[in-house]
Amino acid sequence: MRETRIIMGMPITVDVVDAGFGNLVRDAMLWFEAVDAKFSTYRADSEISRFNRSEILEASLSAEVQEVFALARRTQDEAQGFFNMRKADATVDPSGIVKGWAIHKGAQMLCDGGAENFFVDAGGDIQTHGLNEDGEDWRVGIRSPFHLSEIIKVVAPRGQGMATSGSYIRGNHIWNPHAPRETLSDVVSISVLGPDVLEADRFATAAFAMGANGIYFIESLPGFEAYQVNASGVATQTTNFGDHVLP
Repeated sequence: MRETRIIMGMPITVDVVDAGFGNLVRDAMLWFEAVDAKFSTYRADSEISRFNRSEILEASLSAEVQEVFALARRTQDEAQGFFNMRKADATVDPSGIVKGWAIHKGAQMLCDGGAENFFVDAGGDIQTHGLNEDGEDWRVGIRSPFHLSEIIKVVAPRGQGMATSGSYIRGNHIWNPHAPRETLSDVVSISVLGPDVLEADRFATAAFAMGANGIYFIESLPGFEAYQVNASGVATQTTNFGDHVLP
């Protein structure tokens, strides 16, 4: 069963190849709706918005929000400070990590429910599991940041997660915490493969904030690969990224 809905301001697709899991797919969609209700910075009644208005103390936040905050702080430490959920205006925006976290949790829900062959895609960040309906590896396309209808690489995650950070769809929504007033212009996209989509997502955001050095940061992480495109259209990939590229 395959279902796509617009949630969290983006298309979210859950595709389960195995028969008999329609209710599980719908439960996964309800999960994403609950995440949006809790974490959206665009909804005045979300827990994040209420926290930013000082209506809730951090100690009183829900377990889910506290978990994401802890992941954000861990990522900040592990990524040399190039990830920071606190913006220049002192408000908190965990969007750079929430999507990967939500997909990871949704995929775990499918696994726990007995699904073996599926993928979850939220705005281009993807977790795969098992095989597709043809019994082959899931195939994931990386779009050209200059021509969105063009696929420049086809990748087989083989159970890993993949996340892309860039400025070509949402504009300059990612900032360098070390120089928050500077526009990130050297790199237009970086797609990261990691052990799961949460790991890929949190480090893709940080790597993009690093600019041209982001690809070298991913190269230094065991179990991660990446494909980066700069503003001139020049692509750079990590050493073993090619192992996942399909013809």
